[in-house]
Amino acid sequence: MDYLHRYHGVTQPIEVCVIGSGGFGRSFLAQSRRVPTISARVAVDLTSAIAADAWISIGVDAAQIAQCDTAEQAVKAWEQGLFIAASDAAAVVGLPLQVMVEATGHPEAGARHARLAIEAGLHVALASKEVDSVVGPELSRLARAKGRVVTPVDGDQPSLLIGLVTWAQAMGFEVLSAGKSSEYDFVFNAEANRMDSNGVSIDVPGFGDHWVMPEGKAAECVQARAAICSALPQRAVPDLCELQVVANSTGLGVDTAAFHAPIARPSEVPDLFATEAEGGLFQANGVVDVFHCLRKPDELSFAGGVFVVIRCDDKPTWDLLLGKGHVMSRDQQRAMMYIPRHLLGLEAFSSVLDAAVYGLSSGAQAPEPRLDLVARSTRALAAGTVLTMGGHHHTIDGTTAELVSAAPLAAGVPAPFYLVGNRKLVRDVAAGQLICFDDIEIDPASELLLLRQQQDAAFFPAA
Repeated sequence: MDYLHRYHGVTQPIEVCVIGSGGFGRSFLAQSRRVPTISARVAVDLTSAIAADAWISIGVDAAQIAQCDTAEQAVKAWEQGLFIAASDAAAVVGLPLQVMVEATGHPEAGARHARLAIEAGLHVALASKEVDSVVGPELSRLARAKGRVVTPVDGDQPSLLIGLVTWAQAMGFEVLSAGKSSEYDFVFNAEANRMDSNGVSIDVPGFGDHWVMPEGKAAECVQARAAICSALPQRAVPDLCELQVVANSTGLGVDTAAFHAPIARPSEVPDLFATEAEGGLFQANGVVDVFHCLRKPDELSFAGGVFVVIRCDDKPTWDLLLGKGHVMSRDQQRAMMYIPRHLLGLEAFSSVLDAAVYGLSSGAQAPEPRLDLVARSTRALAAGTVLTMGGHHHTIDGTTAELVSAAPLAAGVPAPFYLVGNRKLVRDVAAGQLICFDDIEIDPASELLLLRQQQDAAFFPAA
């Protein structure tokens, strides 16, 4: 596609505000100064000072920044052509904006921001997958009713993978499975018998014996690798969350609630992401999963990229493509198509422009709640425990995450992971139990709860 031609009709820059100036938001702001079709001079964070620091960190002169805590201050700063650093999205949604980039990663606040944007007639580029996982379909429905869209963003894996899956389907390929590599590679130093991942290095005696996956023993090899590397994290909530968003847009499912998540070399993916009958890990095709990119120090990373595994239908064609270096299974029945990158806010502009110019989402135009991300206790949790959510991966201590079929909120029904986060338990939860809606205390005025209840009513009307 010729992207310059696609957006050549944009004669006036699209006006964008960014909510959340952390890693994703800051990268968007920095790159926006190099994109002529985008004007992003409004940033919002917990305090106007934090947002101002983000502007300064990307080279904006402090004299050109106005810290605003009210709508009146924001309007005045806008009219003066200043960069706006605000402390509340409500103070800026009345400006002549077209798109809000919601990048806080905070479920409750993000839900409020998205609602405010939709009510103000803005498109929403929803980088906060935590919000999407709980109420994404409802936000999309509300936006469509106002002639606007809520879109995932290129630069994050959900949007990139939805694009790759639908590209493959549009080209006539049978999509057998799809997924992403995890955030951190597993880098094997054969000489030292050590594995490095995310700054942690461990001894892995005997791992070299499992470097090559034996023919017909995929599951055994995967289990052996996982056992040897058991000191390293092999499940991450964001992986499940991101692929849940993909499932809700594409209709793909999951093979197991917490993923297989094999430690695998990229060349092994077409063999592993296949059915057991074909020598792979899955009971059936049509699923999403994640793998941890296994490589040597001098080999290329998958860079947290995304992939699809497709059926190779015409042998002469695929014989030709195999000779050109495409990644195929050993039996040459499946091939992996992949995008080895995700550039965060640096490439989010295609999603923003498609929303503003064409009224199109980078995800499904009408996503549906097919899967829920839920929390399972890993130890006994007493009544009164606050399920504190924190850290880079937004984990909840004492729990792990799983994917289950989506269902409306009700007593005895597992509640969404990011809805239970930071809530208090009203009863004891035994180790190994899913945390249900009636296990938590939640303010009935919660934005996230109200939107989820609306979503349940819209998509599960008989419940």
